[in-house]
Amino acid sequence: MILARMDPDRGEITGLLNALRDGEPHAESRLIALIYPTLRRIAYKHMRCEREDHTLQATALVHEAYMRLAGRPMDFKDRNHLYAAAAQAMRQILVDYARQHRSAKRGGSYQRIDLEGVCAHPGPQPEKFVSLDEALSRLAEWDARQSQIVELRYFGGLTEEEIADILGVSVRTVKREWRLAKAWLYAEIGK
Repeated sequence: MILARMDPDRGEITGLLNALRDGEPHAESRLIALIYPTLRRIAYKHMRCEREDHTLQATALVHEAYMRLAGRPMDFKDRNHLYAAAAQAMRQILVDYARQHRSAKRGGSYQRIDLEGVCAHPGPQPEKFVSLDEALSRLAEWDARQSQIVELRYFGGLTEEEIADILGVSVRTVKREWRLAKAWLYAEIGK
C-alpha cells in the first residue's frame, strides 16, 4: 500500500501510539517526527488542488490538523486510525475556511461538485466545500463507511489503495462504495 511505503515503519507508529497512551514522555515527539512527512504529503496533495488564492498552505494545514488531534485524547488504536482522524481534521479545517470565505462574500448558492478525478481540475469554490460537507454529514447517517471513503478520498487526498488499507477492506470494496457514494452525493447536492 502507498501509506505503507510512505511510513518508515508501520509497527513503530502503532508502538508509539501505545507508548503515548501509557504516558511515555518522549513518545509524542518521536511520533510527530515519524508521521509528519506523511501528513505533509497528504496535505500537499490536497492543497495543490485548491483554488490559487487559498490562504492556507499545506504546512499550515498539517499543523492545524495536528493541533486539533493533539487537543483531544490520543487514543488512536493504530496508524490507520491516526491517519483517518488526520483526514477528518483536514476536512473540518478546509470546510471551516470555506465557510469563512463564503460568509465574507455573502454568497452561498449551492453548486454542482465534480467528484471525479479528485485533483483533475482546480479546486472547488468555498460554497462547494460547504455543500459537500453538509451532504457528507447526511451520507454518514445513511452509510458511515461510504462517508469515510469520500472523506478520505476527497478531503484527505488518499488513493483507493490507501483507503482500503486504512478501513481494512478490499480495494474492490472501496471502488464500489466510492461509486455508490458519488451517485448518492450527486443526487443529494443536486436537490
